[in-house]
Amino acid sequence: MTSALVLTAGLATRLRPLSFVRAKAAMPVAGEALVRRILRQLQTAGIRDAVLNLHHLPHTITREVGDGSDLGLRVRYSWEMPVLGSAGGPRQALDLLPSSFLIVNGDTLADVDVAAFVAVHRRTRALVTMAVVPNTEPEKYGGVLVDADGTVTGFARRGASIGSFHFVGMQAAEAAAFASLPPGEPAESFLQLYPRLIDTLPGSVRAFVTNAAFLDIGTPEDYLRTSLRLAAGTAGVLRGSRTHVASTARVEDSVLWDDVEVGPEAALRGCVVADRVRVPDGTTWTAVTLRRAEGGLLAHEERVGHLAVASIR
Repeated sequence: MTSALVLTAGLATRLRPLSFVRAKAAMPVAGEALVRRILRQLQTAGIRDAVLNLHHLPHTITREVGDGSDLGLRVRYSWEMPVLGSAGGPRQALDLLPSSFLIVNGDTLADVDVAAFVAVHRRTRALVTMAVVPNTEPEKYGGVLVDADGTVTGFARRGASIGSFHFVGMQAAEAAAFASLPPGEPAESFLQLYPRLIDTLPGSVRAFVTNAAFLDIGTPEDYLRTSLRLAAGTAGVLRGSRTHVASTARVEDSVLWDDVEVGPEAALRGCVVADRVRVPDGTTWTAVTLRRAEGGLLAHEERVGHLAVASIR
């Protein structure tokens, strides 16, 4: 299996207000756009062709990836207008993909053993195989219900007390799993499609249970935590291109995107500063996101001069 669909079309509503500035997949994570980290991992695992689906702020993704040649990949794009969902997106992209391919969420980093994963998928002849780990935080994540032989039997809602597994964002799939959906039309998520497959074709949806580590980037707080973890011990990777920090400014445990200027005597701690923000001289900010106040504000954002400010928690 040498092809992958990377799902990068989503609106990233939980990452707002940061996702007003960039698509989630284009956000820098310890010095490199998230989508480039994912593609680099796939290339190392033997993937040679990748398709990215696009909808929200697509230019922020394409400018990071281009044709993929610098990553050793051929990258093509599947455009969605409107956004088609986690089942409709793969259906839309089928003409660009072979009959068997990986589907990788564009918002999660997980070190799944791809070769072992694909081998299990091929051996069982499933339509879909989902990479999962034990769900140790059911209050935060919904779960996948898996029987003793690895067959997926259903899905649990977040907060359910039943034992389940956590999906870590990678699937091996057959095109036939999505063929019943109409192309180019908004469709349900895979959480609605897969139960139908389970009912009509028992054993067609399976799980690959692994101990892979995964890093979540679902919320601004998750994003900051993951960035700091990956950057630990590496100086400078939390500051983007053309970013200037005054010699008398203090920046601690914060991520600065591109073209950021931090003025003299300013202080940042536990913050995310989006593209083209100027942090005013002598101001102090703790555990907030800062973006340019362009357009409307979210209910939890506050306008401070030219900045839109929101708590990161």
